[in-house]
Amino acid sequence: MSDIIKVVLAYSGGLDTSVILKWLVETYNCEVIAFSADIGQEEELDRIEEKALKTGASKVYVDDLTETFVADYVFPAFRANAIYEGQYLLGTAIARPLIAKRQMEIAEIEGADAVSHGATGKGNDQVRFELGYLALDPHIKIIAPWREWNLNSRTELMAFAEKYGIEVPTTPKKPYSSDRNLLHISFEGGVLEDPWNEPLSDMFVLSVSPEEAPDQPEIIEMTFEKGNPISINGRAMTPAGLLKELNRLGGRHGIGRTDIVENRFVGMKSRGVYETPGGTILRTAHMAMESITMDREVMHLRDSLIPKYSELIYNGFWFSPEMSLMQKMIDHTQENVSGIVRLKLYKGNVLVLGRKSDYSLYSEDFATFEDDSVYSQKDAEGFIRLNALRLRIQNLMKSKIKSTP
Repeated sequence: MSDIIKVVLAYSGGLDTSVILKWLVETYNCEVIAFSADIGQEEELDRIEEKALKTGASKVYVDDLTETFVADYVFPAFRANAIYEGQYLLGTAIARPLIAKRQMEIAEIEGADAVSHGATGKGNDQVRFELGYLALDPHIKIIAPWREWNLNSRTELMAFAEKYGIEVPTTPKKPYSSDRNLLHISFEGGVLEDPWNEPLSDMFVLSVSPEEAPDQPEIIEMTFEKGNPISINGRAMTPAGLLKELNRLGGRHGIGRTDIVENRFVGMKSRGVYETPGGTILRTAHMAMESITMDREVMHLRDSLIPKYSELIYNGFWFSPEMSLMQKMIDHTQENVSGIVRLKLYKGNVLVLGRKSDYSLYSEDFATFEDDSVYSQKDAEGFIRLNALRLRIQNLMKSKIKSTP
């Protein structure tokens, strides 16, 4: 007999977690509490409490975590200019530690024996969720149905759902899986499993295609304070409100679509299609702001950490000591990253038009090609010869060796 009495399930209302909810009740004969984190899914949360209760949940938490998500997870990552393998802005990965943290808080409140999630045994999310759970409570029991049951495909899941009368959004005509939050929406599986197949035009949710974007560009100004965006066109907004507005602007202009074959932490390659309109604008603007406010050596040192920092997020180590250390160092680099960036949004592109800051390290007096009195160009000769000294010595030594009989 199972010793599991009560489980808190990370529940999205999609195919996987809808089936899992019923499966947990049937398999463990336990109480299941469904937890849905509102991090910007919008209509995907419609009737989610009703659906969970109808499927067998004893209780449902639907928590609005949008502001926390953007302020405490998205913005810290963008202060670091985080990007995985040069393309992925980590929209799914960055949400998992927040969901895991709140799920563990609910487990403690409800006195639950275990937590459960809908991640498959092939993907990254199982690692991200479970590293989060175990970092917060080393003794928690974890139920990962995809590693236990014999429902080995989404086709079988759809048959299970039909058998038990479970309402799910996935259909055989649209079998791909998607994950949405305020930062992005992702698509994978189904027709996308062949990396030669072009994404379906009706698949996209947050953006128009660049071809269908307006023929006239749109100019915006974004204000930063210590590395965080605080306003658009002079209008102050909350973190979640600002990112939502950037999504609207970027989506209107066909910005932020990415088609990637990435390297999963578990060892395989996978193909994912992502829409990240607001995040794409934000990263471009933030880098432009840094370009005039951050010291060269500090910037180069921080930039050297981006691959590792991004990998930690992607692999699920948000609550690790190395992540904490890196975040503190990165945040220190942002003390003077304040000012205004002017951008042009046009047919899938984000173009920097200007940047200004009270903390700017850029000086027209030094950079000018006109006559100046602050920099002696003759000084460059000694600078160059000193930096060339080791190169000259190396060449002299080679010449000496060649001339030796």
